[in-house]
Amino acid sequence: MSIKNECIDVINELCQVAKLKKGDILVVGCSTSEVVGSKIGTNSDPDTAEEIFAGIYSVLKEKGIYMAVQCCEHLNRAIVTERECVPFSEYVNVVPQKKAGGSLATVAYNSFDCPVVVEEIKADCGIDIGLTLIGMHLKKVAVPVRLSTNKIGNALFTCARTRPKFIGGERAIYDKDKM
Repeated sequence: MSIKNECIDVINELCQVAKLKKGDILVVGCSTSEVVGSKIGTNSDPDTAEEIFAGIYSVLKEKGIYMAVQCCEHLNRAIVTERECVPFSEYVNVVPQKKAGGSLATVAYNSFDCPVVVEEIKADCGIDIGLTLIGMHLKKVAVPVRLSTNKIGNALFTCARTRPKFIGGERAIYDKDKM
């Protein structure tokens, strides 16, 4: 199975299990080096990034869910997304590149209709392909999501969704659909 098709299957399952809806934000952290079987940060692969982006973005676009792509540590894990996703955020001036931002962030920046880069985002859900650490870009409270697989290419991945905080103590009643 191709990397693109693996991504399509994983993201469809994640959207279903995490109960994502139109307007939600899914953050993606990705080491293409790990996907192709190398150590993180050693073999950034634009062709693999194209496949990953095409697979993930096709699913999210169809469902009306925003894609936010985390840059590598050289850009302080900034986020590339569509301007429409973050209309009130303060944008930063940087153009991701293969060695400063990473291949997936570069592909996203060059593929989105109106790309912007922000220093942070509070996403509803996330996938971390190659264990790049996306937690800083998730809303509170993050809940692990287990899928039927945990690899894309050669890279391990983890997923999380978020839920609202529980407040009110022992007398409070909670909406079970938001748990």
